[in-house]
Amino acid sequence: MSQYFEVHPVNPQPRLIRRAADIVRDGGVIAYPTDSCYALGFHLGDKDALERVRRIRQADRNHHFTLVCRDLSEIGRYAKVDTWQFRLLKACTPGAYTFLLPATRETPRRLQHERRRTIGIRVPNHPVPLALLEELGQPLMSSTLMLPGESTPMTDPHEIRARLEHQIDAVLDGGTCGMEPTTVVDLAVMPPAIVRNGKGDITRVSGILRAV
Repeated sequence: MSQYFEVHPVNPQPRLIRRAADIVRDGGVIAYPTDSCYALGFHLGDKDALERVRRIRQADRNHHFTLVCRDLSEIGRYAKVDTWQFRLLKACTPGAYTFLLPATRETPRRLQHERRRTIGIRVPNHPVPLALLEELGQPLMSSTLMLPGESTPMTDPHEIRARLEHQIDAVLDGGTCGMEPTTVVDLAVMPPAIVRNGKGDITRVSGILRAV
């Protein structure tokens, strides 16, 4: 049965954040709130946790997982970023955006899109994941908590635990954070493309994209 942590959405309790980070380090999968919707998180180096999330999401090798980072300083290790791409990232982070970028050799192949060799990159604007990332000291692999056959992400932490209590290790209840996933922008193609129009304001990226 998964553990259940009631985490303050603005001032998350350090004790609970440390426990959640320990679960991730030990190979666990957690459900946690973000500035768009709930997501599944796991350690970027844990193959077994990755496969568990694949089974939950019924995701194939072409599913784009997201590397959730504290800030832009972590991104260059895992994704190739040109000057124009960095300008867009800087203008839209932190926020409810996911950017698809070419992965570097530092990024494990199993985390990349199998055909394109790209990775999703995201810097959230929410105290809970930011506190968790600070405690972990490294990025968190993540996937939107949307179950197979459903058109919207899960948003009620009690329902998340009830439905996934035998498949994940912890639920971080930060209240209802919404049910609209991030806006996804593909920066690995030219011209860049909006893959999904989500919570992130598209007007913040459209002007820069037109200038590319």
